[in-house]
Amino acid sequence: MDIGLIGLGKMGGNMRERMRRAGLTVVGYDRNPDVSDVDSLAALVEALPSPKVVWVMVPAGDPTRATVAELADLLGEGDVVVDGGNSRWTDDLANAELLAGKGIGYVDCGVSGGVWGLENGYALMYGGDADDIAKVQPAFDALKPEGEFGSVHAGKVGAGHFSKMVHNGIEYAIMQAYAEGWELLEKAELTDNVTEVFRSWREGTVIRSWLLDLMVNALDEDPGLSQVAGYAEDSGEGRWTVEAGIENAVATPAITAALYARFVSRQDDAPTMKAIAAMRNQFGGHAVRSSAPKGGDAEGATGAEQSESAQKAGAGSDRETGES
Repeated sequence: MDIGLIGLGKMGGNMRERMRRAGLTVVGYDRNPDVSDVDSLAALVEALPSPKVVWVMVPAGDPTRATVAELADLLGEGDVVVDGGNSRWTDDLANAELLAGKGIGYVDCGVSGGVWGLENGYALMYGGDADDIAKVQPAFDALKPEGEFGSVHAGKVGAGHFSKMVHNGIEYAIMQAYAEGWELLEKAELTDNVTEVFRSWREGTVIRSWLLDLMVNALDEDPGLSQVAGYAEDSGEGRWTVEAGIENAVATPAITAALYARFVSRQDDAPTMKAIAAMRNQFGGHAVRSSAPKGGDAEGATGAEQSESAQKAGAGSDRETGES
């Protein structure tokens, strides 16, 4: 099979290599000429036999939309475009409609595997017409992990990216649970070696997973994670999953909480918590702090601080007010 691949970054470059190892002829294009096989999209299309299959691996949003629009003018009837990036599934509907007007097929493909995919394979979730899927199938077979699982025709156009979106939402919640458990074990000071506890969970437990393996790897490299800032970005799919839950009246409390935890991680001194502390002081005389205590404090203040604050506010303790 001959295939064009647009976008040769961390994932795209490794995907090109994996397909080539499987015997496919891959023509790659990237804005970086050092990694590109051709110097333009037009040259990439020209190098492919018909029916042409072009796989797009560029950032979601405007870059993908612009690339698909350019391909619409370069490809012809019977050709197929695959969007393997992290596009929102609603974009797939618009892209498919644009290409369908010229007889060009469209397949959306959610890809999971990250930097490990070259050796381990990529989990693939794709959506589109069966005839279009068939034209891309050799590429799917080359990229997927060995074995029975790891690849699925999820449904019509949009189903691939929708499935990958939910996959990533689940990923948010699982990572949050591992992270909270790790912090609790570290904070309680009962466990001699938290890393070894996590390592023991890798076999025989119901929570063993590849994410757990990666957590142990990270702890081996940096015990206590002292070299990592407590700041986590989100790539969009978590937000889209929560929004889809709202649109379909499906409660997603674990995924939502995990997403919101990432928002909180980006604040050195959370304004929301400042407001809560101020209100607690107003209604109950609870002490406020100019800085957070080292390691946290379940009571929020010493007895002397609590008493002094209560006297100033003329109010009682938590138990007296019944508020927290």
